[in-house]
Amino acid sequence: MVNLKVDLCGITIDNPIIPASGIFNYGYEFADYYDINCLGTFSFKGTTREARFGNPQPRIAEYDYGVLNATGLENPGVDTVIAEELPKLKEVFHKPVIANISGFSIDEYVEVAEKMAAQDQIGWLEVNISCPNVHGGGMAYGTDADAAAKVTKAVRAVTKKPVIMKLSPNVTDITEIARACEAEGADGLCLINTLMGMRIDLHRRAPLLANTTGGMSGPGIFPLALRMVYQTYEAVKIPIIGVGGISHARGVIEMMMAGATAVEIGAANLVDPYICPTIIKSLPAVMKGLRIEDINDIIGAAHRQ
Repeated sequence: MVNLKVDLCGITIDNPIIPASGIFNYGYEFADYYDINCLGTFSFKGTTREARFGNPQPRIAEYDYGVLNATGLENPGVDTVIAEELPKLKEVFHKPVIANISGFSIDEYVEVAEKMAAQDQIGWLEVNISCPNVHGGGMAYGTDADAAAKVTKAVRAVTKKPVIMKLSPNVTDITEIARACEAEGADGLCLINTLMGMRIDLHRRAPLLANTTGGMSGPGIFPLALRMVYQTYEAVKIPIIGVGGISHARGVIEMMMAGATAVEIGAANLVDPYICPTIIKSLPAVMKGLRIEDINDIIGAAHRQ
């Protein structure tokens, strides 16, 4: 029998499959389709200090190989998430979960991090410094190494739980940001978040998205995400969660060979809500076909040739 368990920043998870933040909402919605405890874990909807209504509609636009979204961190605020969403989640998910947090100031990141870290259900903090759809926050911290380091240091100071920094691909050199986060105490990295893109309505002669631009995800970004994970693996020593365009078991293995310890799956859940359990079930057979007994053996394998 093949081994799918991996160690993610000191916490063992049953397999490396993690639904990405935003797409999976607070998890219990997907529990109506399947037992979500089959997942390694998941990252729930990005949370800020105050409630946010997000960007105006329309927020979604398709392109040939994926989608663009400009949701804008819509969420009910950290206190409501703790009081209302986490109890619902606890009824259906019995493993540690990843809390994705964001902010418009370092003080906000710290406050949300402290509150989330105090919850027993939370295993990891995924600090989003890479959202491309929010003006004045998120990606503003993820495109500058000094700013990313300051957020990392501030969050690291208020919790002993693993801190995973979610990085933006909308930079010249993602490894510079990665090294800055590692130097200030990040336990892990998640990359990549969405790329900035846009579509135009030919009839209206105007952008399809009300926000003009949106985050580009889906299979079309997989080669770029893979390249950035590969480069970052060579630049840091902390674990990486690889994300971007994964939609099948072979993509999981390819991303792990590039250097990922685990993977997040986002847009594919919009196409097929059963995609994560399907991948988990198919991984052993694909591994056997590639003569892989322990999935840990392939982490960074492409660097050892």
